[in-house]
Amino acid sequence: MVRKAAGEAKKLVKGARRPELRLPPLEPYGGAGLEPDGDYDGLEFRDVDFAGQDGGGARFMDCALTGCALDETRLHHARFLDSVLTGIRGVGTDLAESTLRDVELVDARLGGVQLHGSVLERVLVRGGKIDYLNLRKARLKDVVFQGCVLVEPDFGGARLERVEFVDCVLKGVDLTGASLTDVDLRGAAEFTIARGVDRLAGAVISAGQLIDLAPVLAAEMGVRVE
Repeated sequence: MVRKAAGEAKKLVKGARRPELRLPPLEPYGGAGLEPDGDYDGLEFRDVDFAGQDGGGARFMDCALTGCALDETRLHHARFLDSVLTGIRGVGTDLAESTLRDVELVDARLGGVQLHGSVLERVLVRGGKIDYLNLRKARLKDVVFQGCVLVEPDFGGARLERVEFVDCVLKGVDLTGASLTDVDLRGAAEFTIARGVDRLAGAVISAGQLIDLAPVLAAEMGVRVE
């Protein structure tokens, strides 16, 4: 009976669609720096230092960014389409209200990255570590976090639909005011929630995670355990 129920639960959770990327032959980037509203198509950015630059409103289409530095880089309203970002690093990167569609983010090392109000669709975040990820009021659809570490990610007021966490660590998650649909947390290697435990409706967790969350759930319900 338990086996049957688990099987039914699996069917009820809609899996995320992953990006299918086939980059064309790329031209090496030879520019002097980012430009606001710049249009970058079919380019390879390798080990470029974009620290402190302003690429607000820029569009990256069929691009590969590898080993680039994005410290305090302004990419507000930027669009990343059909692109792969590998080994990027930076603190305070501003990607607020940007769009990431059919994107792979691999082995990133980021801190305090701003993605609030952004739209992420068919995005794979694989490996790496992101501290204090700000996704407040963002929309995530068909997003997979795999083998990465997220420290105190903020999903406050965000909408998550078909989002999976696979073999990743989530520490101190904030779900205040978030809306979850078909969010699969069962594959998370570690999962702790700081705020918004009442917003877990629409998510699927494992029995072990339920036991770990018991103290938080009891506190939310006003239950005293002695």
